[in-house]
Amino acid sequence: MTSYRFLAHLAGTTALIGALALSPVAFAQATNNAPAVAAAKTEVPKDRPWMDASLDPSVRADLILKEMTLAEKLQLTFGYFSTNQTWQVTPIKNYVFPKEGLPDSAGFVPGIPRLGIPNQWQTDAGVGVATQRSPNPRGRTALPSGVATAATWNPAVAYAGGAMIGNEAFLSGFNVQLAGGMNLLREARNGRNFEYGGEDPLLAGVITGNEIKGIQSNNVISTMKHFAFNGQETNRNQMDHQISDKAARESDLLAFQIANEIGQPGSVMCAYNRVNGFYACENNWLLNDVLKTDWGFKGYVMSDWGATHSTTQAANQGLDQQSGWAFDRSPYFDGALREAVNNGYVSEARANDMARRVLWGMFSVGLFDNPVKGDQSSRIDFVKNGKISQTDAEESIVLLKNTPGLLPLSRTARSILIVGSHADVGVLSGGGSSQVYPVGGSPVPDEFAPNGFPGPKTYYPSSPMKGIQARTSATVTYLDGKDLKAAAAAAKKADVVIVFGEQWTGESFDVPDLNLPNGQDALISTVAKANKKTVVVLQTGGPVVMPWLKNVGAVVEAWYPGTSGGEAIARVLTGEVNPSGHLPATFPASIDQTPRPKLEGDPKLDADSHPVSDYNIDGAAIGYKWFDKKGLKPLFPFGHGLSYTTFQLGSLVAEAKGQSFIASFNVKNTGAVEGKDVAQVYVSPVEDSGWEAPKRLATFLKVDLKPGESRTVTLTVDPRMVATYDPASKSWKVAEGYYKVMLATSATDIVQTVQVRLDAQTFGVGTHFANAQ
Repeated sequence: MTSYRFLAHLAGTTALIGALALSPVAFAQATNNAPAVAAAKTEVPKDRPWMDASLDPSVRADLILKEMTLAEKLQLTFGYFSTNQTWQVTPIKNYVFPKEGLPDSAGFVPGIPRLGIPNQWQTDAGVGVATQRSPNPRGRTALPSGVATAATWNPAVAYAGGAMIGNEAFLSGFNVQLAGGMNLLREARNGRNFEYGGEDPLLAGVITGNEIKGIQSNNVISTMKHFAFNGQETNRNQMDHQISDKAARESDLLAFQIANEIGQPGSVMCAYNRVNGFYACENNWLLNDVLKTDWGFKGYVMSDWGATHSTTQAANQGLDQQSGWAFDRSPYFDGALREAVNNGYVSEARANDMARRVLWGMFSVGLFDNPVKGDQSSRIDFVKNGKISQTDAEESIVLLKNTPGLLPLSRTARSILIVGSHADVGVLSGGGSSQVYPVGGSPVPDEFAPNGFPGPKTYYPSSPMKGIQARTSATVTYLDGKDLKAAAAAAKKADVVIVFGEQWTGESFDVPDLNLPNGQDALISTVAKANKKTVVVLQTGGPVVMPWLKNVGAVVEAWYPGTSGGEAIARVLTGEVNPSGHLPATFPASIDQTPRPKLEGDPKLDADSHPVSDYNIDGAAIGYKWFDKKGLKPLFPFGHGLSYTTFQLGSLVAEAKGQSFIASFNVKNTGAVEGKDVAQVYVSPVEDSGWEAPKRLATFLKVDLKPGESRTVTLTVDPRMVATYDPASKSWKVAEGYYKVMLATSATDIVQTVQVRLDAQTFGVGTHFANAQ
């Protein structure tokens, strides 16, 4: 795909597919995104030539660097946690709250007023402007979870959502947003899967790259994270993930590389964990070799909060900014770094490089040219932004199963019973640093929520029940589901039952298994036994198992659907919106099908332990590739998603072109209602070419079609999708021979297969394809 001809369909100057009426530029202008509108030409001060916005960011960084003292350069490399800890149960010892920082926010890096270098005000996170746990959190608009946005398979929706939350960050006084979560779903129990982009490097890279691009259209730096292999929360501060260079480059690192090419983030956040023996934030291979040398990344590497472990080693191995002091054991990049430079343990050239990279990130995104102007939150249009979040949610909802005639909800149904998950008042969100607090607060005090981090468990006051009531003449009632007998009795009397199942996940913990917690599986089974017309709506952070699947009439995966999630769910259930989400991750039938049935590590290990995790077990064969390789049948495959209409895919033609090939095919809506289909193209070599997986996603396109409408599309495939990485030569190689090209509706549902012959090709590890036209 990634000559990105498909993006011309989605996010160019034409209308965004189906969901949005504005191009990204028009959207940016409509939401006061300063960088989308060319800044007025101003006189450049003679004593500040770096303020010439027409110059390349690298030139501007070098100009200002010449005027800086060593102390000023190093000042840019040290950041503070910007939250007053006095109200915490266990305050951080010896911590001084920076008075210039914004209260209850993620971080602060002081600027240098004499040179016009702005402060860096940092906010979490990937779904909106978060508030560190506080008695008075700021209410902001929340997007659906990252995995939900990946389920849209729509880069334009990802861009629009990124632009929206970046705009709210800018108007809230922030110019750095700790967003751009990328880690591939290797561990289905990972508590932070909800923040990320699923299991496939192409899909995750494209979706997250476009979100980053949207955020940065607001003069706000986006921080692609967590680099790299931060695949679980258990022992996240100590775990050593072992993986070969080849497998890494063809999986997680490829996802980051694609996102970097599309989004061009000003910063990359390194992870807590170790990789091949070394902490990610002092890992020469990851930071210097891969990111800065091979990919040519010009921005700066910031640490995750508490992920810095040294001064000289971290600086020399590629870390440019220690973030969030005092989460680390020591202020490594404060006085100690200056001493290390003065003593020659860290060269002055490296100190200059660290500062230059921070400055490049700031110049490249426009922090100098369109500085934040403090809290302008009164300018935020929460109604309009809520609609943007709602569009994302509606396109992300996946119809997993549907008995004919059950969904959309029948207009003849006289009584609808809704059970569980506080669906009468709101929708669930994920916990931790990405928690965006709702305007007006959470409508639910939950008995299962922890009082401390990553809680409190929070719901957005968007009621699915009220949304359904507004769209049907049926009598709609609600039960909390705690009394199974009462739920069964009420289910027998209802025409249709909708059970809302939830799985709350969050930063700092992994779930023990893939079942719905707190007896919800038993609730669903009981209700389904009493009424065959049972619909299950899931709000989960990732894949779950469904022991009750064969007994229910329909299943809808709604993820954590964000600020307007209740409305989105109601519109999909009632048919006002045709579901078009497709799974960005495989749903296993059981945990035993996964590469590591027993979660690696142990929560009881102390902070100085060194547990080891073997990522070479699955290597580059993540998710559907693992299931293909092992011949396993999942509960639901990657790419799966049903609709209220029907589509016909065919007329597939593949033709070699350049270093890869183009795929042309036809998509037709053969049903009675308008809908969006996700056409997926997979590829595999006819003969063994060193691939770890039988097939790979090669390209995709979401197509919006009216009843009877058809469209022929031509997509260009990124050569890396048909190549293998050669560590010896540090290059990508396409083997000469024939390749199967498969048009599909999911990873297991192949519609048509053709073959294409490719010549042998070799190209450099840093070759960019994602932005080529």
